[in-house]
Amino acid sequence: MNFLNYLISGISLGSIYAIIALGYTMVYGIAKMLNFAHGDIIMVGSYVVYVLTTMHGVNPLLSVLISVVCCTVAGIVIELVAYRPLRNAASNLAVLITAIGVSYLLQNIALLIFGSDPKAFTNMIPWQGVALAGGRLKIQGVTIVSIVASIVILLLLQLFINHTKNGQAMLAVSEDREAATLMGISVNRTISLTFAIGSALAAIAGVLMCSAYPSLFLIPGQCPASKPSWRRFSGGSVRSPEP
Repeated sequence: MNFLNYLISGISLGSIYAIIALGYTMVYGIAKMLNFAHGDIIMVGSYVVYVLTTMHGVNPLLSVLISVVCCTVAGIVIELVAYRPLRNAASNLAVLITAIGVSYLLQNIALLIFGSDPKAFTNMIPWQGVALAGGRLKIQGVTIVSIVASIVILLLLQLFINHTKNGQAMLAVSEDREAATLMGISVNRTISLTFAIGSALAAIAGVLMCSAYPSLFLIPGQCPASKPSWRRFSGGSVRSPEP
C-alpha cells in the first residue's frame, strides 16, 4: 500500500506541474520567449490567497478567484510593460535579460512586503479525502482535486485552442506572426491573452501546491516552475495540428 500511496502522491504532484507547464509552454510557443517570471506569478497568487484568508478571513473559494484575477492582470501588465516593447528586438538576449529582471523585481517586492520567513498556508481544500483498503490506502482531498483539476484544465484548454476564434488565432500566431498579421489577427492582443491564461493557470497551480505542501515561502514558484522548462528543449509548444 505504501507504493500506491507514493504513486498517487506523485501523480498529484505531476498534475500540478502539468498546470504550471501549460502556462509556461503556451507563452514560449506563441510569444517565442522564456517567461522566467512565471514562477513568481505563482508566488504572487499564493501570497494573495494567504493575505485574504489568513489576515482578512475571506472565504477560501472567493480568495482563490481573486488570486486568479490578480495574477491574470499581473501577467497582462508584465507583458505590456516589459515584453511588448522588445517584441521586435534584434536579439533575443534583451528579452531574456528582461524576463530575469522581472523575476527578480517580483521576488524583491515580496521580500520587502512579507519578509523571508516561511508562512503557514491554510489548506484551501477542507475535504479530508477517502480511505480505502481498510484505511491502509489514504487519498487526501487535495490530491484528488489536483488530479481532477489538471484533467479538466487540459480538456478545457484543448477545446479553447481548437474550437474558438481566439484559440485559432493563437495557433496562427505560433505558426507565423507575419502571415497572421496579414490575415487580420492582432498579434499583440493574442500574446496578451496568452499571458493572461498562463498567469491564471499559475495562480491555480500555486494554490494547489501550497495546499498540498502548506508552507508559503518567498519564492514558492521558482522550483516547480523551473522543472517545466525542459519542455522548451523538447519542443513543447502550441503548434497547429497536422493536416
